Amino acid sequence: MNSNELKIKGNWNELKGKVKQKYAELTDDDLAYEEGKDDELLGRIQKKLGQTKEQVIDWIQRL
Repeated sequence: MNSNELKIKGNWNELKGKVKQKYAELTDDDLAYEEGKDDELLGRIQKKLGQTKEQVIDWIQRL
């Protein structure tokens, strides 16, 4: 797991609200985080937003 994904894990509950404000089409199910399943979370967001994994990680880090 790289440091980008660790940041997602540590701050996810806080960041999730900001993500939902910007992208209302993302549901709670899309944004559900489970320990050790960072790739699944990122994959769901990627699919809904049509972005690469790197773009999603970069955007989340800038929140």
